[in-house]
Amino acid sequence: MLGFLSARQAGVDDPLRLRRAESTRRVLSLKLNSDRDVDRIHGNGINTIDIDAIEGRYMLSGGADGVIVIYDLQNHSGKQQYTCRPVRTVGRSSRHVHKFSVETVQWYPYDTGMFVSSSFDKTMKVWDTETLKPAEVFEFEGNVYSHHLSPIARKHSLIAVGTKNPKIQLCDLKSGSRIHVLQGHRAEVLAVRWSPRYENILATASADSKVNVWDVRRASGSLFTLDQHNEEKSKASSQAENTAHNGRVNGLCFTSDGLYLLTTGTDDRMRLWNSATGENTLVNYGKVCNESRKRLQFSVSHGCSPEFVFVPCGSSVAVYALHTGELITMLRGHYNNVDCCEFHPDYQELYSGGKDGNLLAWVPVVRTADVEEEPNGENQ
Repeated sequence: MLGFLSARQAGVDDPLRLRRAESTRRVLSLKLNSDRDVDRIHGNGINTIDIDAIEGRYMLSGGADGVIVIYDLQNHSGKQQYTCRPVRTVGRSSRHVHKFSVETVQWYPYDTGMFVSSSFDKTMKVWDTETLKPAEVFEFEGNVYSHHLSPIARKHSLIAVGTKNPKIQLCDLKSGSRIHVLQGHRAEVLAVRWSPRYENILATASADSKVNVWDVRRASGSLFTLDQHNEEKSKASSQAENTAHNGRVNGLCFTSDGLYLLTTGTDDRMRLWNSATGENTLVNYGKVCNESRKRLQFSVSHGCSPEFVFVPCGSSVAVYALHTGELITMLRGHYNNVDCCEFHPDYQELYSGGKDGNLLAWVPVVRTADVEEEPNGENQ
């Protein structure tokens, strides 16, 4: 570390190298933090979590009990040991609460004054954070497995929605209506994800073993269907037979630069794809246990070298090197299956939720050599 600092000070090294090196070190030292707890509010399992991108301070969680909780992750106590407390809760006593399991929650990308939730009660609700009342409610014919708002869109305000119906629904926040459907899957759509690089590019995963990549400006169908075997796609008919996995595809995640797309399936495999060409990069992650019949929420690091993938694997979170497939470590702490995890890029922290109803904070270990103490015992 001193070598990086000296080189940066002398102007012979890129300042970003120091940042990436420290971010990588922090991820590699992630441990369950005994000094930080997250209040247990959910009575049942936790299906989904999201950390706001504006302040990096507030975390949403949605549970199998239909409850939605907003946590403040900031330490207000001034002490090393503290508990992340809920600041707002849509509990069972609220007349606006989801009747069944909440499957996805997401902050509005540009403002924490609004968030969106979707549920097995066949609705998606757009919430006013201040009043905790729905500003808009979208109703569907079947269970809602997943929804996603683009993190970068400026020219549209579309929410992509995956339901029990094979058609992907596109809902417009501005008009409050469903404006378009995308047809191409043959079974329920378990996961949807907008590209963080191009605002009109959308990836969708289905129980039909397929992953489609769409340009929503085109009406003629998907751009391509991912093929695990990388066969030539000379004919449209051959593309229709392409499969990304040999089972249900229930997880999607773009890398932060949008150049790669990760998928998970119930064939116990995770695959890394070139998002521009649809090519399977053939990275071997080994067996990635996946028994979920719903969406599996996993996450990719940001600002590290190399980048890492955090994926629920039974009652643990598996950490893999993104481009080599090497299993770095298993984070163990849950008492039941993990269903979701979210990486906090500002602090290189990880939060996970599982069927045990617990939210766990995985925090980098501070090395003793990194902490200098004053004579009075206070940290500099």
